[in-house]
Amino acid sequence: MKQFTIVFLIFISLLVIVSISSTNAQSSNTDATMTLNSFEKGGSGGGPSECDGHYHSDDTLIVALSTRWYNGGQRCFKNININYSGRTVQAMVVDECDSTRGCNDNIVDASKAVWKALAVPKSEWGETSVTWSDA
Repeated sequence: MKQFTIVFLIFISLLVIVSISSTNAQSSNTDATMTLNSFEKGGSGGGPSECDGHYHSDDTLIVALSTRWYNGGQRCFKNININYSGRTVQAMVVDECDSTRGCNDNIVDASKAVWKALAVPKSEWGETSVTWSDA
């Protein structure tokens, strides 16, 4: 009986862990506002990226996510899929768009490389509607 109880407790613990992990994943497309950000030193992003303390080239496919999606850094260096007008691009999360400092809670703050890869018309650069999911 004791072995059964231990096995049962381990099984329940694993179920809880899987459940918590799946609540943090964005497996389906989530509506967001994509904004334009510079991740370079002296750029609009301010300081270095939260994930690694470095600046990054705007010619790389990178993003900052709103605080709730950044999830305390759990998405650092992970790719997300960003969808716009029938096109999809993968970009790496390198930073947080801090919702306690004025960033809305639905932001995918993207480098100009992301905007170019999605072929967003220049007239829409700055802010546009997208969806995203974990890659």
